[in-house]
Amino acid sequence: MTTKLSRAELAQRIAAAIPEGAFVNLGIGAPTMVANYLPADLEIILHTENGMLGMGPAPLAGEVDPDLINAGKQAVTALDGAAYFHQADSFGMMRGGHLDVCVLGAFQVAENGDLANWSTGAPGAVPAVGGAMDLAIGAKEVYVMTDLLTKQNESKLVAACSYPLTGIGCVSRVYTDHAVFDVTPEGFAVRELYGDNTVELLATLTGLRLIDATTASAFDETKGH
Repeated sequence: MTTKLSRAELAQRIAAAIPEGAFVNLGIGAPTMVANYLPADLEIILHTENGMLGMGPAPLAGEVDPDLINAGKQAVTALDGAAYFHQADSFGMMRGGHLDVCVLGAFQVAENGDLANWSTGAPGAVPAVGGAMDLAIGAKEVYVMTDLLTKQNESKLVAACSYPLTGIGCVSRVYTDHAVFDVTPEGFAVRELYGDNTVELLATLTGLRLIDATTASAFDETKGH
């Protein structure tokens, strides 16, 4: 039985990796949990695409302000000095390269950093692109937060995306419940393993050639090694 991190544990891991002074956008869904685990002693400025700079964590019960929401319509807080602005200005910040990091969910991430996270392309599927395309191409670093496998045990890390693309070659790092992967010119590099996961096991689960970032070796599931 492999060790997997919970969504909360994964959010904590991502929060710890964000540098002080960074301007950060957290995508709709699981990435919004990162806001609850940012170190209190570091200044990290959260941006929302619906028009806030200086977003804080989720409010305590009984302290919800219905006028303060993120792009996913979840209640949030505003830190001291927070600013509010038009959504067009917010998208200008995103497209203009002013964000240091964005954290997005994903259906698929390809070895070359292509991202598919807004539609599976299935008939009748509801498209939900939001600001993902603008974030994917506008942020200096794109982190993906996702489970490694789908409910059908198919890998979300793939050789090439089969779903409609959100961005081309945009992903820097993928945080999954099994391990952390960096996107490199040579393919996915395993940056950090959780529990009893191994590079060999992950290569089997993904069917990909993986680089062990600690040893600079590679395991190719298609060739055995």
